[in-house]
Amino acid sequence: MPTPPPTIRRADRITDALVEGLTDVLTDAVDGGASVGFMSPLSPERARGYWRGVAEAVDRGERVLLYAEDDGGVCGTAQLNVLMPDNQPHRADLMKVLVHRRARRLGLGAALVRAAEGVAREAGKDLLVLDAVTGGDAARLYERLGWVRVGDIPRYALMPDGSPCSTTYFYRDLRA
Repeated sequence: MPTPPPTIRRADRITDALVEGLTDVLTDAVDGGASVGFMSPLSPERARGYWRGVAEAVDRGERVLLYAEDDGGVCGTAQLNVLMPDNQPHRADLMKVLVHRRARRLGLGAALVRAAEGVAREAGKDLLVLDAVTGGDAARLYERLGWVRVGDIPRYALMPDGSPCSTTYFYRDLRA
């Protein structure tokens, strides 16, 4: 019997149990070498603190959190930063699209991005922006999904092991 695909949900309230699942996804991403703003090793306490901050931003209406669950629990997540300056009410930043290594290569990353695009449209946003490690799996995903590559910034960030990496910026015009 085939395993059912993960279910993607919007978190209107972030429970302690959800924080634990999200913590596992984030630590797995960093342990797997993803440059997502944290250095290795990422302690569970630091990851929990990050997610508690996200929960506060969700409560204030500044951030939208999507998460995916499969039979093993939380296996993916994506965020939209919808709090923009007064002169940018039409856009949002897509952030932290993460898929647990156990759920990769099944189309979940694409499903999370498409779900985030739908939520952005519902929120009246018609332009999304993001950044990804140049030439990495995420950058290739965004290109496949029709995001437009703007350019690269060398040595923009560090990989979890401390080595420098360049970042590529992308945008998606949701009016198209």
